[in-house]
Amino acid sequence: MSIILVVIIRSFVAFFVLLVLVRLMGKQQVSELTFFDYIVGITIGSIASTLSVQLNQNTFSTLVGMAVWALLPIILAYLSLHNIWIRKVVEGEATVVIENGKILEENLRRIRLTIDDLISELRIKDVFDIEEVEFALFEANGKLSVLKKSPNQPVTPKDLGLKAEYNGLPTNLVSDGILLEDALRSLGLTRAWLYHQLGKQNITEVSDVSLAQLDTKGNLYVDLIGDKPYVIIPADSSQRGGEP
Repeated sequence: MSIILVVIIRSFVAFFVLLVLVRLMGKQQVSELTFFDYIVGITIGSIASTLSVQLNQNTFSTLVGMAVWALLPIILAYLSLHNIWIRKVVEGEATVVIENGKILEENLRRIRLTIDDLISELRIKDVFDIEEVEFALFEANGKLSVLKKSPNQPVTPKDLGLKAEYNGLPTNLVSDGILLEDALRSLGLTRAWLYHQLGKQNITEVSDVSLAQLDTKGNLYVDLIGDKPYVIIPADSSQRGGEP
C-alpha cells in the first residue's frame, strides 16, 4: 500500500474519531472555554495530527491516547458537578478586580493582568469611567463582567413603571428557499396563509425567499435571495387559509 493511501486512510480515521470524541465532550463556545479546555483541545488535535501523518506511530496506541485525553475532561466535568473544590481547581473562579470604583491591584497581580489590559476590557464593555463601576470580575474564561453603580445603569421600563410587551423567539417558516412545514403546523398556520402573506409583497415563490421569520407580535420578516431588500409584513394570524 502506498504511503499516500496510508496517510489518507489514517487521516479519515483521525478525523472521525476526533469528531466522535468532541461530540462526547459536549458543545461549548470558544469564548467560554477555560485555559484548561483550550490546552486539552490543542493536545487532542495534536494527537490526531500525529495519527494522520506519523506513519511510524502505532495506530491503536495513538487512538487510545486520544481517547484518554478526551475521557479525562469528561470525568473531571462530572466530578465538578458534585464537588465545589474540584470545580475550582479545574475551572478556576472569578476574581474581583474592581470594587466600588476601586481597582484591586493585588488581585490584578494575582491573575497577571495589567491596568492597561483592565482599562481595555472595560472599554469593550462601554465603560470609560472606572468610578461608575460597582463591581468588575475577571471570569475563569478570561472575560470581564461589569456591574455599574445604580445611578449609571440604563433606565428600564420597570424603573419607569411601564409595562413591557413580551418578546419571545421568532419562528423560522422558510429557510434557504425551503418551506418548513413543521414550523407552520406548530403555530397552527397553513401554507396558504404563508402564500397569502408573501403575496402582499408580490412574492409568489417560496424558493425566492432566503429567510422568513414570524415573531410573537405577528410580524413576518422576509429576506429575499440576492441583493433585494428585506421586508416586514404585518401578518394577521387570524386570516388562515386552507391547504392548497
